[in-house]
Amino acid sequence: MKYSILKNFLIEIREIVIVVFTVAFIMTFIISQNKIPSGSMIPTLKVQDRLLVSMLPYYYRGPNRGEIVVFNGPDGNKWIKRVIGLPGETIDIQEGNIYINGSLFDESKYLNEQAISTLNPTLSTKISYPYTIPEDSYFLLGDNRLESYDCRYIGAIREEEITGKAFYRIYPFRSIGQLEA
Repeated sequence: MKYSILKNFLIEIREIVIVVFTVAFIMTFIISQNKIPSGSMIPTLKVQDRLLVSMLPYYYRGPNRGEIVVFNGPDGNKWIKRVIGLPGETIDIQEGNIYINGSLFDESKYLNEQAISTLNPTLSTKISYPYTIPEDSYFLLGDNRLESYDCRYIGAIREEEITGKAFYRIYPFRSIGQLEA
């Protein structure tokens, strides 16, 4: 009798350990949860929104233009921005508009208005325009261009620094849903 109680207890413990390791594996290599710390992605994402971020897409491909990605920022924290420029492209900012390889980039899908990518004169920048993105890097911008500290100031982000693709908002509950790329 005591043997069967101990055996059942050990089976329960084993199942709990398997669940814990499975969840840890998923949260380490497949999906993470991130909280939006700033207003740099308004109106798409609000401060305190919580997102699910998948690490799977970037195991087999690089980010696509328009995707919202999480990356290791220069301050050591996770940052979230939108992919605007791809490796090898030339980015230029003129009169608040973004040009990619000499063509005006239509940002109306992401932004409420065009011509708001003007550089903030109070922030220093490490790059000059036109700027050619290195082959292993991406040019990422916040959707709230007037308030976002992004690649306009810090330069392109290396692909290896990009940790995942934001794909689903899980909080606030009234805004739950898939994120548009």
